[in-house]
Amino acid sequence: MENTLILPLILLFAELFEASMQRSQTLLGVLEKLYSYYAKNIFLFFLIQPSFYVVIGIIMFTGVLNFSIVFILALKIFDMFYKMELIKKVYLERQVSQELAEILAWRIPPYFFLMGAGLYPFVLYYALG
Repeated sequence: MENTLILPLILLFAELFEASMQRSQTLLGVLEKLYSYYAKNIFLFFLIQPSFYVVIGIIMFTGVLNFSIVFILALKIFDMFYKMELIKKVYLERQVSQELAEILAWRIPPYFFLMGAGLYPFVLYYALG
């Protein structure tokens, strides 16, 4: 019972840390911040995604691997590799279509970065409960 409450809280703090590291007004701003880590070392880029490692640790600690946890893990993996692909397109290949440039310039609402913190801990609580 304790783990059902403590582990989602740990994930919440990891998500809040991740959101604070990536917070920006546009998607291009987010990519700029992430590219600064990516350019130094790709492993540093992976280290600033702590919620992914928290989910992996929770799976190993609890032994629970149901649909909800796999859903969280799949979204985290998709998120990381999507950002890597955008970094590759924008900064390494420098091939940005007009449509992608418009998307990168969109303003991101402040609550957008808190969506992960609002969603993943509750799904994890459901998965562990």
